[in-house]
Amino acid sequence: MVTVPHHPRAGTVVWTERFLGYSWSPDHPMKPARLQYTMSLARSLGVLEGVESLDPAPAGRAELLRVHSPAYIEAVQRASSGPPAPEDTAFGLATADNPVFPHMHEAASVIVGGTLAAAREIAAGRTRRAVSIGGGMHHAMPNAASGFCVYNDVTVAISWLLDHGFDRIAYLDVDVHHGDGVQAAFYGDPRVLTVSVHQHPATLWPNTGWPEETGVGAGEGASINLPLLPGTRDAEWLRGFHAVVPGAVAAFRPQIVVSQCGVDTHREDPLADLELTVDGQRAAFLAMRELADTYAEGRWLAVGGGGYGVVRVVPRAWTHLLAIALDRPVDPATPVPADWAEQVRAAAPRVQPPATMGDGGDVAFRRWDGPGGTPETLAGDRVRALRAVDMAVSATRRASFGLLGLDPEDPRD
Repeated sequence: MVTVPHHPRAGTVVWTERFLGYSWSPDHPMKPARLQYTMSLARSLGVLEGVESLDPAPAGRAELLRVHSPAYIEAVQRASSGPPAPEDTAFGLATADNPVFPHMHEAASVIVGGTLAAAREIAAGRTRRAVSIGGGMHHAMPNAASGFCVYNDVTVAISWLLDHGFDRIAYLDVDVHHGDGVQAAFYGDPRVLTVSVHQHPATLWPNTGWPEETGVGAGEGASINLPLLPGTRDAEWLRGFHAVVPGAVAAFRPQIVVSQCGVDTHREDPLADLELTVDGQRAAFLAMRELADTYAEGRWLAVGGGGYGVVRVVPRAWTHLLAIALDRPVDPATPVPADWAEQVRAAAPRVQPPATMGDGGDVAFRRWDGPGGTPETLAGDRVRALRAVDMAVSATRRASFGLLGLDPEDPRD
């Protein structure tokens, strides 16, 4: 049974310096400094004032076995303590994306432990919301590392929640890359709704997440994918999100919302092609919090994920995530603190720190009003952008909404 105490905390932050040990090769795009800069920025802005962070324990073998095979865990442990072996590549290790590094098993286990700690706080009723920016390793598979992800912390935490009083969990993934590992884990499970909004799989790895991927067996209809074309901006992205995600969540009636909040959707991200601003990403976080408040009694577990704008993007976006979870919203027009800017200049002298907590992005959007409803009064390029999003929305709704008992063509659903 889900625990509901009399006075849970509004929000909890899971943090440990050990998250910084999840460090690949020096030239790898996923740099742990992005987490350090985020926490430093949040502290400088006062977002974390008076907030005691939760220091997680590493996940143990039994917890990892919820998702990963014994052979894979043993391969990660071997690779963590010695030179790469030829057979490691069979497990996705010792590759360009996933090079081995010292103490990899321990570092990845702490990431899983952080997301599990967040799940346990919510399940115990000690908090309504919990954030672990170190988490979000949504590509890891049962028998292989994939896409910079060693162990799938999100899947482990959802599995744990399913065994501890929850049987309707909505997983919302806004990373630019499809949330393939989490979808695969629950593709036949009707208790977990997986929704992924991502760059179109024809244009970006892992080349999955087509609208037709809707689940199998008892889980048919519980997997929803909204792929968007390169160049999609804030207004179009938000139009697509609101045309698909709230209706699906309302129909599913979750007890908890789990959000993977990757910020590689940003226009400056070096690994992808969407054109969101920090303002648009902040709007997405607010929308997911609102869905948790509306349909899941406020239970919201948020994790990080992708994001490779180490100085200019990730720290601002995830500071907004922390602030939103803690009910301490930061105005995007707020100047970046001078002490933080000096800190990152010293560490990355070739990168110009941002001036404010936003990019001046326009997050006003026209809501989807059914097939053929794109307004013709806009300028030509805006009409084309909206039509592209509307085609994606229609494809996703046609593939999945009927399976949820919804009308694919009715904007009220």
